[in-house]
Amino acid sequence: MAYDKIIAVRTRLDHCIGYVLNREKTDLAAVRDYIGNAEKTTLTEEQTMLETGLNCTLETACADMTATKRRWAKPGGVLGYHLIHSFAPGEVTPRQAHEIGVEFAAHLLGDRYEAVVSTHLDRDHLHCHILFNSVSFLDGRKYHNTFQDYFRDIRGISNEVSRAHGLSVIEPSGKGVHYAEWDAERQGKTTIRSLIRQDIDAAVSDAFTYQSLFTVLEKRGYTVKRGPQIQHTAVRPPGGVRFIRLDSLGADYTEEAIKRRLSAVRSGKTIPKQAPPPTVPMEHHRYKVCSGSVHQPRRKLRGFRLLYVRYLYLLGVRRPAAERQIIPFTVRQEVTRLHRYQRQFRFLLEYRIDTAPQLSMLGDALQAELDALTSRRKDLYRLKRCGGEVTAELTSINQTMRRCRRKLHICEEITADIPRIQAQEQLCRETRQEEQKAAQKEEKSKKRRFDRWM
Repeated sequence: MAYDKIIAVRTRLDHCIGYVLNREKTDLAAVRDYIGNAEKTTLTEEQTMLETGLNCTLETACADMTATKRRWAKPGGVLGYHLIHSFAPGEVTPRQAHEIGVEFAAHLLGDRYEAVVSTHLDRDHLHCHILFNSVSFLDGRKYHNTFQDYFRDIRGISNEVSRAHGLSVIEPSGKGVHYAEWDAERQGKTTIRSLIRQDIDAAVSDAFTYQSLFTVLEKRGYTVKRGPQIQHTAVRPPGGVRFIRLDSLGADYTEEAIKRRLSAVRSGKTIPKQAPPPTVPMEHHRYKVCSGSVHQPRRKLRGFRLLYVRYLYLLGVRRPAAERQIIPFTVRQEVTRLHRYQRQFRFLLEYRIDTAPQLSMLGDALQAELDALTSRRKDLYRLKRCGGEVTAELTSINQTMRRCRRKLHICEEITADIPRIQAQEQLCRETRQEEQKAAQKEEKSKKRRFDRWM
């Protein structure tokens, strides 16, 4: 069984991989040095190097790849691809693993790309590292790594070679899930699908029949796609761009499961599935004896900080269950960015930023500090090449620059997010006003009917 992973090799590889220490070498050369490490590729019994060059020689692989890029005038972008071809522990011998890796690389790249194949023996599972040029020396076309290319070429050729050598293959099962959604659900974060599940659960408790369920959803702004010509019932949330099938939400949300839940609600046997309400912690009064100066009252928040407090309140942060209001779906789906907004709010509190000019001034100051550090780092690198010992100062400057870049990135995020937050808060305010008007109109209608009856 072979498992494949492909990594794009770009410029500044030294920021991603800690073993790149020589700045005079190119990124491709650094990867070439790594995958050709003799300690990982030498067989103890025979002292044989498990390294092979395809369409190039091992000694001049980096130079050949660079010359190909210059010849076709494509020196930028993705420089190459680092493909890792792994085997199950104990399934193959080192020499067999290398032969299979070379055969796999030859089938994948053919006579178009320079490549270096190296088999590593430093792990329990044997694995081949395949580094190949992103530009074809034959016609100058660049290799494009997409999902279709992976499943059609890389995975398909890998399974074909594995079957030819009597190895097991990985057969996919079930429907794939987007990584962002899978990671959010793994960490317990709210996703768009979880919001749809909550709305369906609430609609099940309010509806009586299967048809009235979709009427309730449509009143909440959903678009429903169903009928005799529709094979799978799907819903599109307010502001959404695509429909989501009910059966893709989980076993409790297929048409049959929802009908069973509605039947159970009508019979009164079970309670529909709903998320438990958040617990409100008991309020404890603490008294503290203070001496000295009188405690100064806390200043009220204004500007951006007040805006973020209100918006986080709308998203459910520190909000009692009794005070919850109906929030539009377009605002509720913003909960997927909750951690981003909380990080921005802490940043605004730290620097006491309330207006756009203050945020702009902070961004200019951070950029000026970053430029000064960059200039100082260039001087230090010049001293280092001359033999000076400046490693400690370089490390300190790099750490400071990383912190400055993070802060500058948060400033840019806030500048981009403020208009959306203001628009969403205005939408909630208008929705609240419409609800109050509707409630007042309903109250007047009830009073009018009661007066006629009297």
